[in-house]
Amino acid sequence: MKVTKDLVAASATPMVLGILADGDSYGYAILRRINELSDGELDWTEGLLYPLLHRLERLGHVESDWRAVAGERRRKYYRVTAGGLAELAEQRRQWDTVVQALREIWPGDSRPFTAIPMGGPA
Repeated sequence: MKVTKDLVAASATPMVLGILADGDSYGYAILRRINELSDGELDWTEGLLYPLLHRLERLGHVESDWRAVAGERRRKYYRVTAGGLAELAEQRRQWDTVVQALREIWPGDSRPFTAIPMGGPA
């Protein structure tokens, strides 16, 4: 089961800001980390990530610079700014509200957001 495009779009900003809050990173490493964190359920493409990174840069949430690593080609590294950390805190507050509402809708279901059959929890 793959996560729908709507949910991916809604969660993309806090996921990228959260990854960058742990330290500077470059595009391919961010894609790999998202794939690892989701056990392969979120298989983002460069076409999703790079426009998002550019938008976050325009908004002042991230900054970037080119770095050369010995024996490898130059890579563009991204880092979260103070404004990006503030945005991440606000995104987290909003997601906490959504998660809490879903927990209220699915009472007694201790499974962490797994698929629930159409008839409700088993």
